[in-house]
Amino acid sequence: MRSATLSVLALAGAVAGQASSGSGRTTRYWDCCKPSCAWPDKAAVSAPARTCDRNDNPLGPEARSGCDSNGVAFTCSNNQPWAINDNVAFGFAATAISGGTEASWCCACYALQFTSGPVAGKTLVVQSTNTGGDLGHNHFDIQMPGGGLGLFDGCTPQFGFQFPGNRYGGTTSRSQCSELPASLQEGCYWRYDWFRDADNPDVNWRRVQCPAQLTNISGCRRQDDGNYPVFDVPSPSPPPTNPPPTNPPPTNPPPTNPPPSTPPPSGSPVEVWGQCNSQDWPAPRPCVSGTSCVELNPWYSQCQP
Repeated sequence: MRSATLSVLALAGAVAGQASSGSGRTTRYWDCCKPSCAWPDKAAVSAPARTCDRNDNPLGPEARSGCDSNGVAFTCSNNQPWAINDNVAFGFAATAISGGTEASWCCACYALQFTSGPVAGKTLVVQSTNTGGDLGHNHFDIQMPGGGLGLFDGCTPQFGFQFPGNRYGGTTSRSQCSELPASLQEGCYWRYDWFRDADNPDVNWRRVQCPAQLTNISGCRRQDDGNYPVFDVPSPSPPPTNPPPTNPPPTNPPPTNPPPSTPPPSGSPVEVWGQCNSQDWPAPRPCVSGTSCVELNPWYSQCQP
């Protein structure tokens, strides 16, 4: 699964031969194995993608994959997808882009706009942390817990039991998500809620700069990332023309010497749809007026109206 250190010329050639947009297909999986891009020397990146032990503790890039005999490295549970709003979600995928190799795929990000099925019109922004010999051209295998093991089964050695559903395709109903480990259930519910249980929908895709929300999880950013456009999350609907009435002043004025309160979090206010908290942060950041900090998962909370 590993490759020798890549030269600058080899990397440049790999990127030059690969398209930056096109049409493609999707599938789904969650095999628990260590992602291919978590090995060192796969691409010109800040660091290999993160991998974890069976208890979600980070491991070094040399750790043996849990899909190998006596391996201890698995996919970190925070690689599951999550919704940003009704039309945009973030996540991770295994990819195979025509004209490229792992040197050009690893840790690159792609905006996938679905063109078929019940999810048509929605956009999923994924970071490529894995590849696979069974992938076709312009193929995105979306990581979602309960999405099916596929060729490999790292979930049984990681969690000690066979995941419910089919080997290919995974769970057969939303209720089966409750049978997954608690750390993976939200990503399984995402499949039936935001993703509407779409069955391998087609996409129009384009390469984009990786959002910080994804690179903060993977720990991996490509050196050529700045050559691609930023993905702008669409703004929410404008407020109503007539603003709501202001709150009347309190009947009883506050006491002259009120008791001390908890100091507000430090930092400038976060704009709407920006990140305001994470389990890795010492404290949340304040949101701009009219929004509040909403936890989408333990690693990402967002300022929402």
